[in-house]
Amino acid sequence: MIVDCHVHISACTLGGCIMSPRLQGSIPFRFMRWYFEIVGADEATDRQLEDLLVRTLDGAADLIDAAVVLAFDGVYDEAGKLDRPRTHLYVTNDYVMELAARHPRVLFGASVNPYRADAIEELERCVRGGAKLMKWLPIVQGFDPSDPRCFEFYEALAHHKLPLLCHTGGEKSLPRVDDSLADPMLLVPALERGVTVIMAHCGTRSALFEADYVDTFMRLAKEYEHCYGDTSALCLPTRWHGLRVWEDEEVRKKLIHGSDWPIIALPPLNRLGMGKSLELMGESNWMRRDALIKRTLGFDDAYWCRAAEVLRITKSGGAALAPRTGPVGVGTHG
Repeated sequence: MIVDCHVHISACTLGGCIMSPRLQGSIPFRFMRWYFEIVGADEATDRQLEDLLVRTLDGAADLIDAAVVLAFDGVYDEAGKLDRPRTHLYVTNDYVMELAARHPRVLFGASVNPYRADAIEELERCVRGGAKLMKWLPIVQGFDPSDPRCFEFYEALAHHKLPLLCHTGGEKSLPRVDDSLADPMLLVPALERGVTVIMAHCGTRSALFEADYVDTFMRLAKEYEHCYGDTSALCLPTRWHGLRVWEDEEVRKKLIHGSDWPIIALPPLNRLGMGKSLELMGESNWMRRDALIKRTLGFDDAYWCRAAEVLRITKSGGAALAPRTGPVGVGTHG
């Protein structure tokens, strides 16, 4: 079974979700809304975003069987309560859980800030609700993964065998709290406690002159058996340099497919050349385009099946689907 482990959804009103005016007015969000012809900040807009996600998944069905759609917890204060003024995006677990219940190709990716007062209880509830992984973005959610306050949470993740998908490296789509929290080394306490850690973006910087942690990620992937990296957003020019992780035979075996949809996917000109890149740009479905780019780069069958293996996902509870080996073309897909 081929799973995209890193797909986002946002909402302004449904399920207790929050999207701040600052975020709605940011350049990345304004561009995506313009491209997808989405306006407003109400329930109708939220339903339009849901429909866009489902149509995108359906349009990529020849390459992607299912996607883990990610909740996104907020920032919490010292008392463990939601800090609304500092929270620019809050996609509740309830919302994504309900979305997954309605759409069989949507899988529930939970998000629980470990600083919240009820963190363990919420984790347990998400496990009962069918969560496939736990999603963190510390530089936005405002917590330090190496803080001892996270250690009990790690023990719970390890107990439930729930993988942790944690952002590493730079971030430009969301307002940040502390850029120093992008270092993959902060996740060593999780690895030492037996948590399966998927380092999103493989530690890549998101802009020139930012700190880059690709080498750190590669070292940890070799050192810890249960350390992986996802390839989400590596089809952005600012992260193309991270595609070198595929060139290391040992690290290659630790890579998991993720797109970071609805982030745009752009073919790496330095690797594919102008002609092939222009052909791939003809694919209007960004999730499908991301997969096509990686197939063109030579990402192998083991890579495409690894997300389902690590997340312990099978189709309808049965055997995983066989990898796709035939040719797949570029076209216009939802």
